Amino acid sequence: MFTQYSKFLTEEQRQMVHEASMEVLENTGLLVHAECAREIFKEHGCDVDADGHVKIPHQVIEKYSKMFPSSYTFTAQDPQFDITIPEQGPCVVTASSAPFVVDPVTREQRRSTSDDIANIARLINQLPGFNVFSISTLADDAPDGKLSLYRFYPALKNCKKPVRSNTPRFTELKEVLELGHTIAGSKEAYMERPFINHHYCPIVDPLVMDVESTEAVTYLAQEGLPVYTTAPVSNAGMTTPMSRMGTLILGNAEFLAINCYYQMIRQGMPIIYAYLPTVADLRSGAYTPGAIETGMLSMAHTEMAEFYHVPSGGYIGLTNSHCNDAQNGYEVAFNTTGAVCAGASLLNMGGLLDSLTTFDFAKAVIDNEVAMSLKSLKKGIPYDEADYKESMELIDKIGPGGLFMEEMHTMMNMKSIAYLTNLGSRDFRVQWKDAGKKDFEARAYEWLDQAMAGPNPVAFSSELDQKIRNNFPNLCKGDAVWYK
Repeated sequence: MFTQYSKFLTEEQRQMVHEASMEVLENTGLLVHAECAREIFKEHGCDVDADGHVKIPHQVIEKYSKMFPSSYTFTAQDPQFDITIPEQGPCVVTASSAPFVVDPVTREQRRSTSDDIANIARLINQLPGFNVFSISTLADDAPDGKLSLYRFYPALKNCKKPVRSNTPRFTELKEVLELGHTIAGSKEAYMERPFINHHYCPIVDPLVMDVESTEAVTYLAQEGLPVYTTAPVSNAGMTTPMSRMGTLILGNAEFLAINCYYQMIRQGMPIIYAYLPTVADLRSGAYTPGAIETGMLSMAHTEMAEFYHVPSGGYIGLTNSHCNDAQNGYEVAFNTTGAVCAGASLLNMGGLLDSLTTFDFAKAVIDNEVAMSLKSLKKGIPYDEADYKESMELIDKIGPGGLFMEEMHTMMNMKSIAYLTNLGSRDFRVQWKDAGKKDFEARAYEWLDQAMAGPNPVAFSSELDQKIRNNFPNLCKGDAVWYK
């Protein structure tokens, strides 16, 4: 179900973008470095030369784009956290893979470790605004070749919601899948409910498919495991034309290329029209994920997703700010609001500062408040016959000058009609002053110290944890122990 409150493109313009994208793929084509992908494209009617230049005829795009499913499900260790989009959207996902973290004690930036991942996982499991934990940071303490285990193990140990990330090497992907089999009890049990959700960016702007990521997504698609791609990851003025429409067309072409490729491997494979479009600030070359143009391009790509009847969303609701200030607030708020109003059902928006490079615990708590508000926005103002009749009767009963506060109708609906913020201040100024004049960040840190105290109740049992550690010697601790 797509709920759209705003549109940039007419139906004719959407058709034009689709046709222009097919023209790009048929005439300009892709440079495909992975041999496995070249063979698959060739087997399915594409022109492939000796250098890996692939041109996809428009009839091939038309054929395979008709196979796109209209929904995507994130599976969790605990089935109560499964979520299907777009029906249950917006699905809010943490932004991921930052190399740094703001230390909750010193409030200074440092390199992130597997211990941080354990604590972030526990935090996200508690925050109702987040539906999926995309592993927020890297692990600087990981030995060579073990980065993925040092990320997925503490994430899965401390969070029962769907966990999402990728692996830099194919050997590490196999280890992560083995970890999943161990947690599930067997490979067969895992394949029934694959709770590790994979995400890669095999397309490098403009129009290039790499080797490692392409091999990974090809394998996962062939195995029937959940994987989707963020494409486009455009940067207008750098990797796409300095034109909003030109950037939309090129990005849409990349979406079609990789997702038709998936259908060539496995017809009906679930996909997401996932994106991260930006416009470069050419005064300095700065990357601008928090700019309004990111929101606008995301809204346009969401409209194209509706054209193809597929769920959409991506890295929207990010910031260039270095702290929890007004810039952070307005960049997150206006871009996510725009995306939801355009119909987006996936938002990678949680926890990162500094143009996706630094995770901040307090920001994740603040972003949870934004996420809950966006979920309220997505509900809109639905029409229900029973509610309509009850409201009309109540209006007539109370009459002019009356008060609805003491009515049972008010008591029954007060927690569902409005999102009741936990941390935002709605006190009078005198009350705020008497409470210490704390800002949102200070209240977030207070909440963190309370919520993260003591052992994590959803962590692995000692028996399962020992089994995992027997299978993977010298693994990190993976325990969520709050900082002192």
